[in-house]
Amino acid sequence: MNREDIEKKLLEILIEEFEMEDPGLDDNLREVHGFDSIDAIELLGHIELILGYDLTQEEKKLAMDIKTINDICDYVLNIHEGRS
Repeated sequence: MNREDIEKKLLEILIEEFEMEDPGLDDNLREVHGFDSIDAIELLGHIELILGYDLTQEEKKLAMDIKTINDICDYVLNIHEGRS
């Protein structure tokens, strides 16, 4: 899995599941799209599906600093590469 694959899957999820219209990779999810903590928890579930395994508590804590879609892509790629 590479960054392009992750980006494509995340954008599909954000558009279909979170009903985001035209999400930009550098958009602040909270400010621009009204993303809240419940959305973040739901997104972590989708990330686990993308990765094919459950995230550890430590990995979930790392998600606290995510603000943009680019941040999410980096987060998923780092976890994937760290476990490979």
